Amino acid sequence: MAGAKRSDAGARRAVVTGGAGFIGSHVVDALLARDYEVLVVDDLSTGSEHNVPSAAQLARLDIVDAPALASALSSFAPSLVCHLAAQASVTVSVESPERDLAVNVQGTFNVLQAARAVGAKVVFASTGGALYGEGAPLPSPETTPAEPLSPYGASKLAGEAYVTTWGRLHEIPNVVLRLGNVYGPRQNSKGEAGVVAIFSDLLRRGSAPTVFGDGQQTRDYIYVGDVAEAFVLAAEADEALTLNVGRGSESSVLDLLDVLQALAPAAIEPTFEPLRAGELTRSALDSTLLRTRLGWQPQVDLREGLTATYRFYAEAVDAADLA
Repeated sequence: MAGAKRSDAGARRAVVTGGAGFIGSHVVDALLARDYEVLVVDDLSTGSEHNVPSAAQLARLDIVDAPALASALSSFAPSLVCHLAAQASVTVSVESPERDLAVNVQGTFNVLQAARAVGAKVVFASTGGALYGEGAPLPSPETTPAEPLSPYGASKLAGEAYVTTWGRLHEIPNVVLRLGNVYGPRQNSKGEAGVVAIFSDLLRRGSAPTVFGDGQQTRDYIYVGDVAEAFVLAAEADEALTLNVGRGSESSVLDLLDVLQALAPAAIEPTFEPLRAGELTRSALDSTLLRTRLGWQPQVDLREGLTATYRFYAEAVDAADLA
């Protein structure tokens, strides 16, 4: 049976789960700029109410709470759900795989059920590097077999399976976006994820950053504004798609540090710790399909994006606002 009919009132309404977080808040901004009415669904466990613009509504709830989630979506009646709420740390997923499973798999299932009830399309934030695993061809296309090394990668793969299956089963063209390593303003500098945010905040304070491994491990770093644009384009797509979102190039941790040190008041030598369990040594994503199918093109190069990110932290008055 197809999903419920969409009402005219909900034609330009979007829900963003995790919309008080780093990437989610930029997606909210991009949707508001396209004249969507937006409801942010976030439990504020890692996001911040400061990130929610006054033009958006906020429902403070956990996506694991299925009845509360279903009620919020039913009342708002969106035509679109951008699902970014997640347990997003590889390290936390290794230490607490049960929580990772609950949020990233059960939570995603809850989102899909609530979205189906109102006939809303889902654009799902998945992962690229953590999904393809070690030894994948670089840059990795979407056809690369999934071989995750961490529970986080496994839970995102399971989430993808539910999203694509629900799209086929209920005839709603849901879209999966496999994100590279996203960085930019508003990223939480206090957690274990987000090396650009962590380095920027430490360097502006005059503190030594910690490099895990030898610093030569690479990622495909993509600016958050370019990622938000991919969500908007995916929202307007009329077909089911699974798409990488990355620049297709590798940058090492030490490459990032070199650029950020040049922006800081003084170059501070890092300390080194062993590479953490579940982390890849190399990753880059082939986003040709996103470019050709949806006309997406990244606008911010790495140096420009790193400069903008560092300045965001350097100009921060109250570090508590960055949490």
